[in-house]
Amino acid sequence: MSLHKLIQDAVTYIKEKSRISPSIGIISGSGWDLTGLLDNIEEIHYKEIPGFPRATVEGHKGRAISGVYRGIHVIILQGRVHYYEGYSMEEITFPVAVLAELGVKNMIITNAAGGMRPYLKPGDFMVITDHINLMGINPLRGFVSREGYTRFVDMSEAYDKGLISKVLKLGANMGITIHCGVLAAVPGPSYETQAEIQMLRIMGADAVCMSTIPEVVMSRYLGMSVLGISFITNCVAGPSAPSLRHEDVVKTVESCSKDVCRLISAVIENMPR
Repeated sequence: MSLHKLIQDAVTYIKEKSRISPSIGIISGSGWDLTGLLDNIEEIHYKEIPGFPRATVEGHKGRAISGVYRGIHVIILQGRVHYYEGYSMEEITFPVAVLAELGVKNMIITNAAGGMRPYLKPGDFMVITDHINLMGINPLRGFVSREGYTRFVDMSEAYDKGLISKVLKLGANMGITIHCGVLAAVPGPSYETQAEIQMLRIMGADAVCMSTIPEVVMSRYLGMSVLGISFITNCVAGPSAPSLRHEDVVKTVESCSKDVCRLISAVIENMPR
């Protein structure tokens, strides 16, 4: 079955189950639980949606949640799949293509990340201003350009400057610490060595994750505006950095769920219509 047919089948299924026309799409990272933000929700498990990959990692529930926030139609992908799980880039970015076909114009893409600068503390937010793709592959590899699109996507401003400015102002008004920074993405699933962390810092990265960038590239290919937000769950810089466990990453995000929901709800409310 062709990719286009799979996308259309997924879109048809979601439209049959959901009564909204979303303009905002959200991909939630490890431990991010945003379902309490929406009213009139419809919940669909990924396994029910044609072509959707199934999340296998703790903290990624694998559900599409559609609903309304103060009159704004939103769809949340509660969890994602990762390259290290064995999925292809086509499978990882498939949900993004489905959201675009559903009418989403603005994407909020979130993750849990390790901070590599002394000022990035667990519990801080970092709005992504740029990224470094070290996953060894681009999701547009092998793509044949669709009519109206080009595979040679300009990524010089991958993250919407207007949305970045809004988030920083919102954070200041709410008393939530938000930094700006460059995100690096590595394949995983092993965490980085101290030498690798030093390399990433020299290259200009401020935080590191194992996701997000493929979804950003596909979103930009499909013409959507992107806001990227990392939640700093741990400090990975220096020989005194504690040993890392994924379950601790998830717990750190969950412990700050109130600020997570406050920030994202304000972002939704201030998104361009």
